[in-house]
Amino acid sequence: MDKTKIAVFVSGGGTNLQALINAQKSGIIHSGEIVLVMADRPGTYALERAKAAGIRAEEVLRSEFPGRKAFEARVIELLEECGAELIVLAGFLCILSADFTRRYENRIINVHPSLIPSFCGDGFYGLTVHEKALEYGVKVSGATVHFVNEITDGGKIIMQKAVDVLEGDTPESLQLRIMEQAEWVILPQATELVCRQIAEGK
Repeated sequence: MDKTKIAVFVSGGGTNLQALINAQKSGIIHSGEIVLVMADRPGTYALERAKAAGIRAEEVLRSEFPGRKAFEARVIELLEECGAELIVLAGFLCILSADFTRRYENRIINVHPSLIPSFCGDGFYGLTVHEKALEYGVKVSGATVHFVNEITDGGKIIMQKAVDVLEGDTPESLQLRIMEQAEWVILPQATELVCRQIAEGK
């Protein structure tokens, strides 16, 4: 069975990317292979992680294009060059257009640091998600991997994992626990699941 070619989009340090790279090395991801890591911001440490793992690393800076359409056209070029069949958004903070998400329908997945439909949608990313969860007083939070469509955090859920909120939690401590106990676990698992489905459908 041919492996599904994966492109990972990043905007930051790349801890979720590292979880994917580790999962590929350990065999958790065995139906897919990361062929491209693309960052939309300058000096993104995630690209160093990609290079260290021998994966093609590309910077496509949103700021260097006159508009989203031109930026996405360059991204599509890169995806076609490397034959990517699945896009994994791993801490990618740029919202993709409806045209882009329709082009790759059921081929883009994202990890979000809450149990969707709670604390998601426009403006809910990074520490904001955990700040709002704590303000609301929830006792359980977690992470969700979902397909990406034209609605922010609105695509079909693939996998979720719950994490307890502890007495005295700060947004930072909750963020770290959700990363370690949920995001870094279910993102590789969901990636393998979708890769296997794509590979079997070839």
